[in-house]
Amino acid sequence: MKNIITKTSGLILVLWIVSSVWANPIFASGTRNVTVADSTHYKTYRGKIVGKLNNSPLAYADITVEGENTSTVSNSHGEFVIKISKESKAENIVISHLGYKNLLVPLSGLKHRHNLLRVEPVAVVLNQVYIRPGPVDQIVRKVLENIGKNYPQKPYQMTGFYREFIKKRNHYVSLSEAVVGIYKASYKSLYNDQVRIIKGRKGSNVRRMDTLLFKLQGGPATGLMLDIIKNPYVLLNNDMLTHYKFNLVNEVKKDNHIYYVIHFEPISNTGVPLYSGKFYIDVNTYALASADFFLKLDNPAEAAKLFIKKKPFGAKVTPTSAHYIVNYHEQNGKWYFNYAKGEVAFKIKWKRHLFSSVYSTSFEMAITDREDQNVVRYKPSERFKQNQIFSEKVQAFSKKDYWGKYNYIEPNQSIASAIRKFRRILKK
Repeated sequence: MKNIITKTSGLILVLWIVSSVWANPIFASGTRNVTVADSTHYKTYRGKIVGKLNNSPLAYADITVEGENTSTVSNSHGEFVIKISKESKAENIVISHLGYKNLLVPLSGLKHRHNLLRVEPVAVVLNQVYIRPGPVDQIVRKVLENIGKNYPQKPYQMTGFYREFIKKRNHYVSLSEAVVGIYKASYKSLYNDQVRIIKGRKGSNVRRMDTLLFKLQGGPATGLMLDIIKNPYVLLNNDMLTHYKFNLVNEVKKDNHIYYVIHFEPISNTGVPLYSGKFYIDVNTYALASADFFLKLDNPAEAAKLFIKKKPFGAKVTPTSAHYIVNYHEQNGKWYFNYAKGEVAFKIKWKRHLFSSVYSTSFEMAITDREDQNVVRYKPSERFKQNQIFSEKVQAFSKKDYWGKYNYIEPNQSIASAIRKFRRILKK
């Protein structure tokens, strides 16, 4: 049991909470000067993805350029932006989401903005009898047995977009984001994944912190740890088969694949934080396509030890929720790490204070491009490491069209508002 616990901190949002009397907004520069691409070399399309029956936004839907490795995901409100090179030969983009039919959208029919794409839900109709391998835990065991067949056995160079923030109640107190380069090691290799910052920006408003200065450790390196196929000690390993129970609750469809939906939870209360959640497993290949899971907080004091690296004297920090998502995308019979998200909420109670302060932290990472040519590991000086503070490595918010040719996750309304506010602070 000890092995599956001590490693969980690898994907936890680790916080340094430092007491300070007051501080002005702090901005730093650390990324390389990258030339912004001329927009005449690519086309930009913006829109919103909703369910066809009720027009509800589809969060974290995949938007993929057909026949290419360019992709992005919709934000929490279903909104997206995707940039496609004018040299691209692609004619369509493909929208996919669990529980919905794939939507093929001709680029010729898209406007540059205000596209509303309605995706039709799909019911699972089993045209054949799927033979389930005995107990449900055997399905999970087959995921482990088929990793070599389902996931890339050679390294890839990936480009991704990473964003993290800290909020006090509904107010953003810091927001950092970057385009990152990723050396994605082979799933059969003992090499770890590596990440470097290509270009990034940040803003903060320390006035909101009420004498606390937060630092979020790990950044995009933590996002990569959520690839639980590459890093099985985080959750999905043989120890899990011993200490968790599994229940087949449903089947859903996506990308013309049918998935088992398997709920898991600890067999007993160990006193040490474990996870509960769902796996989405392809019924034919036994590839893990998605995982959605929570850290159980039955023992908040033990959970706090995982999250908090340092805290000021007299403050009691209690995690109240911890939620993680990881998605994989199938292409030509292989499954690729595609998206990761982590959210943690907690409260801080000071001695002699009547009320607690409520904070939340979040990160997300989307893979926007992938190639298998000229793949090399990064120099030590280039790598972003798990013990580093991401917000200390990027520069201040500045010009509006900052990302140039790079794809990114469209900010939802509240994030866009925070970005505008940070720009105003910088100008003062």
